[in-house]
Amino acid sequence: MSENTADEKIDLRGVLCPINFVKTKLKLEMMESGQVLEVTLDDGEPMRSVPRSIKEEGHKVIKVEQIDDGYKIFVKKADS
Repeated sequence: MSENTADEKIDLRGVLCPINFVKTKLKLEMMESGQVLEVTLDDGEPMRSVPRSIKEEGHKVIKVEQIDDGYKIFVKKADS
């Protein structure tokens, strides 16, 4: 699958830290290695914390898109 196409999507606008990272992590745990998760986040603290935490877990942020009311980040799940 193309890295620009998400296998799963999760919209976490309005969800506070660290709950948005926990929800992202749980969603990634249900996915297969190499699949791409599109996460929609608010600007500010979520965009500073969630991508950093995802990388610390070993996953890869492959793309970031700015949208009207936040950001979409595309995360490639690490190999198990």
